[in-house]
Parts: sequence; structure tokens; C-alpha cells
Amino acid sequence: MERSDLIRRYAEGPAVLRAAVERIGEERLDLAPADGSWTARQVVHHVADSEMTSALRLRRLLAEEDVVIVGYPEDVWAKRLYYHGRPVANSLAAIDAARATTLEILERMREDEWQRAGSHNELGSYTPGVWLEIYARHCHEHAEQLVRAAAM
Repeated sequence: MERSDLIRRYAEGPAVLRAAVERIGEERLDLAPADGSWTARQVVHHVADSEMTSALRLRRLLAEEDVVIVGYPEDVWAKRLYYHGRPVANSLAAIDAARATTLEILERMREDEWQRAGSHNELGSYTPGVWLEIYARHCHEHAEQLVRAAAM
């Protein structure tokens, strides 16, 4: 996929996720999937934390030298950050803000900035291009996941 298409898809992500939340409705956000995976509510909070983390990852890639990006234990965050009971409105707003401010950066990046590389402790070499490929699909994939979770 072309970079411009990835950026467009990245920009659309919050609206796609919000539409899925609206489709599900508040009353189904806490339906527990039979397979033991996260509820739709938990998925929304995960996406918010992931989006805030990803926004910082891109900034570090652009602003620092020899960056090492470290993954985080998603299940631990879900438990310790109360994903099971918090309202989703502020997490949706956090996703919107993380994406909007990051889009302002993506739209200004020069070609040499796209080539900057750090490393990710789980993925190896990590460039803004790799970052964009991951996060251009992130909201879309989780929108599908939360619709499945609420349907089970």
C-alpha cells in the first residue's frame, strides 16, 4: 500500500472505531466473549493506550538517535488500568487526539525522516514506515474485533 493510502487509512481509524462502538451500543460493551478474549469495552481502552503509546513512539523515532522502542504487557495494562469498568468516552477522545496530533507530524515529514531507524525489542528494525504500516490498520482491526466480541 502506498504511503499516502496508509496515511489516509490512519486518519480514518478513529471514525471507524467510533462507528463500531456506536453500532454495538453501551449495553453490549461488556458482553464477555465465549473464547475469553476482551470485551468491547476492554478493546476500546486498549486501543486508547496503544494509540497514546504509538504517538510517542513516532515522536521518539523522529527526535532521538538510536531509539529503542519497548513493547508493553497488554494484559497487565488491561488489569491494572481498569479496562473492565471505565467509561469509553475519554478513551475515544484520547484516540482522536493522539491521531490528530500525529497526523500533523506525518503530513510534514520529509523523505529523510521516513528513513530514520530505531529498534523495537520485539520487532527488530523500526522505522516510521514500519510504524505507519502497523498503526494504519490498528483501529480498523480492533473495530472488527470489538464487533465480534459484542456479537458472541
